[in-house]
Amino acid sequence: MASEASTIAIAGAGSIGCYVGGCLALAGRKVVFLGRGRLVEPMRQGGLRISDLDGRDRRIEAQAIAASDDPAMALRDADIVLVTVKSGATAEMAKVIAAHGRPDAVVVSLQNGVDNADRLRSVLPGRQVLTGMVMFNVVLSPDGDAPLRAHRASQGEMMIDAGIDGLADLLNVDGFAVEARADMKAVQWSKLLMNLNNALVALSDLPLARQLADRSWRVILAAQIDEALAAIRAAGIVPARITGLPPALLPKVLRLPDWLFGLLARHMLAIDPEARSSMWDDLKRGRQTEIDELQGAVIRLARQAGIPTPMNERVAALVRQAETEGRGPPGLGPEAVKGTSREGNCSSGGPRSA
Repeated sequence: MASEASTIAIAGAGSIGCYVGGCLALAGRKVVFLGRGRLVEPMRQGGLRISDLDGRDRRIEAQAIAASDDPAMALRDADIVLVTVKSGATAEMAKVIAAHGRPDAVVVSLQNGVDNADRLRSVLPGRQVLTGMVMFNVVLSPDGDAPLRAHRASQGEMMIDAGIDGLADLLNVDGFAVEARADMKAVQWSKLLMNLNNALVALSDLPLARQLADRSWRVILAAQIDEALAAIRAAGIVPARITGLPPALLPKVLRLPDWLFGLLARHMLAIDPEARSSMWDDLKRGRQTEIDELQGAVIRLARQAGIPTPMNERVAALVRQAETEGRGPPGLGPEAVKGTSREGNCSSGGPRSA
């Protein structure tokens, strides 16, 4: 049973981890951040600033923050471990938890994709591992800013597996709403549908709000979602309704003219003007993206039923190309992404600079 006396470890102090852990710490929860020195040191030196789209702007002083790059120190007393690393680091973090975490600690995956909780379970047999999903976007301040700022740039909440008494109540704090659900696999697939846009933000090099407001980009997202819905239906998965729209209607709404989309989907456009996707940030920093956990998951599921996924495959190939080139977000236009343009970097976001 979780209670306010529980110690919560944030296993992966990146954008989501800093925001979630910061909200919990501000609410008086006992929080320890585990992360790399690039983010841990700024918190130790200058504290942590937590802000959001609703106007909250709060600060935790450095002396009030427990943060370490030493997993033994961060995990040894944790009753709850919130895993917030990127999907590619899941197996490594699972081994770290196995080596340094308490056997009775509750582990919660707060990661994109649909397979990470299962990956954790495979390395942590016999332990309580729950599926979770964060429904909002978080932007970290640029390197060197003091204090380090984690800003929630869109609306949304967190959803977690039901079954642990008091856990949702413990995590449900100001700025960070939490709901326990019995259908988390369905929730994950619904979130993945919209996460297919992460790659389009990365390829376009446009802010999320600007990109999503442009029908030329939404048509590409709709085509990806159509393919994903076909694969999901073939697999017998019924995606959960986690926004105002049933998942099956998303492609139709995305294809509406800009003016009508703006009227009917105001909540989707309630985004900080400068927010981008985590995949954009990965390309910007030269890191491996989560393309295999997003578009890749759709492609793998569709292949089992013999369903074609040309748009997801096209987008995935372009992201992998950008990863290989290592020059950051390529600044492609929608026609280039669809493969109908001869000039690969003709873009409303501008041509790619060397």
